Amino acid sequence: MLGTGGALALGAAGAPVLLAPSTATAAERSGTADRLPSGLFTLGVASGDPLPDGVVLWTRLAPDPLAGGGMPARPVPVQWQVSDSPSFTRIRQRGAALARPEHGHSVHVEVHGLRPDREYWYRFRAGRETSPAGRTRTAPAVHARPRNLRFLFASCQNWQDGYFTAWHHAAQEDVDFVAFLGDYIYESVPRDTTVRRHEGTGEPYSLTEYRNRHAQYRGDVHLQAAHAHAPWIVTLDDHEIDNNWADEIPQDPDKQTPEAFRARRVAALQAYWEHMPLRRASMPDGLDMQLYRSVRYGDLATVHVLDTRQYRSDQITSIEESEDPARSMTGPEQERWLVRGMERSGARWNLLANQLMWAQNDRRAGPEQVFDFDNWDGYRAQRRRLLEFFGSGRTENPVVLTGDRHCTWVCDLKPDFDDPASPVVGAELTGSSIASGGDSDTAAFHARYDPIMAESPHWKYIDNRRAYVLCDVTRERMTAELRTVDTVWRPEGTTVTTAAEFVVEAGRPGVTVATTPEPARPMRLAERRYDVDDDQL
Repeated sequence: MLGTGGALALGAAGAPVLLAPSTATAAERSGTADRLPSGLFTLGVASGDPLPDGVVLWTRLAPDPLAGGGMPARPVPVQWQVSDSPSFTRIRQRGAALARPEHGHSVHVEVHGLRPDREYWYRFRAGRETSPAGRTRTAPAVHARPRNLRFLFASCQNWQDGYFTAWHHAAQEDVDFVAFLGDYIYESVPRDTTVRRHEGTGEPYSLTEYRNRHAQYRGDVHLQAAHAHAPWIVTLDDHEIDNNWADEIPQDPDKQTPEAFRARRVAALQAYWEHMPLRRASMPDGLDMQLYRSVRYGDLATVHVLDTRQYRSDQITSIEESEDPARSMTGPEQERWLVRGMERSGARWNLLANQLMWAQNDRRAGPEQVFDFDNWDGYRAQRRRLLEFFGSGRTENPVVLTGDRHCTWVCDLKPDFDDPASPVVGAELTGSSIASGGDSDTAAFHARYDPIMAESPHWKYIDNRRAYVLCDVTRERMTAELRTVDTVWRPEGTTVTTAAEFVVEAGRPGVTVATTPEPARPMRLAERRYDVDDDQL
């Protein structure tokens, strides 16, 4: 019997509807189990986008995940439960949804009616099978004054470059949420010279091909554990579709016609939504997908989630072009949304879940400057405009959390990075990658970048090991630990180390590097309260 929470399903025209208890017929509830394949929950479970009274719960039925899913071409009822204990002795919400073939038999349930700032456990049932259980957590009440917030962020998990050993360790950290900042999958062709091989025979272009690529990644046990451990707040970057795409322009327009790339984008966004714990507001509508949004944690922090691909101006080739004020990474509407949101958040900390580096990042030592114009160095007028806003006093404690680089860059943010007198207005923590880049050559990295760092006073710390970043936020400060793994070239027996700590003090823009700590063990729950691409260095 359905509980009061209801369940999200999708109507025949693709519109979201809320199921009532009578939606699934008796035949659907009882007559389909014997006809379903076995192994329905191969891709695990996930939750995301927490609110004070609920979260999104996700799963996808895929008994043959690398061959389109393997489900019959009809809707399948899926039951769900939410409990306040891992034993599921007390069920707080329950309901049913339809996993429909037009959405890859994915399920996105928007649960409401839960208590703020609480842990819950959830699971699904379809046919005669029950999914693994997942743990999630609601956000604090809107007007609550939380003492602390603990989360981690990560990005860039190229399957062919290494094992997802970092997720094994991340799933042992006690966090309120995980922020994933893009490059969840890679569209690169399968290779036999890498650590492990992409499925398929080439790059994905069709919906089925993108579904198979996502399913390969989702089948990783360490990634599944991290999803089941805490709610995720996700955004995409380029490799979810095509390297360095910009709006409706592919990386290689001489090889992909506009029509072909638009069809590819539609397919890729659809598969992305089908595999992420996103709300129905983010369900794609053809070419478009609403991804920029905010998640609030009482009056302590607001997470502003950016989308720097769907609305951007195309990349350019010179510094002069980058100074055009009409060029935009976000599009004007999203820029206005961001400024309004940061002005009105009322939060002590404004955290930007962002894909590409804001801080100026020269790639060559000496007087000549060389830049990658795919990141914010290619959109300098907009960057300056936003950083001047950071320093205007109209928002509190902005900290940019960034992915993409496959390296760690910790930087002060200034409206004009070439002017020593330009004030520091914020901090940026650019994390490394989960696997992209494979095991790193740290000596070669530092030989190249240490001389540039000496010429870049806003750079405070650099590193190129595989890692995630673990953050603790209080009213007084934000502390971030760089958690590095010793290898991604073997699947088990790895260690994690806190390689460095960084501190941002409330009311004092910029970031400091704390004394490098001794090697650390993973935090336990009870202790709380290489494919080379343009990004590869």
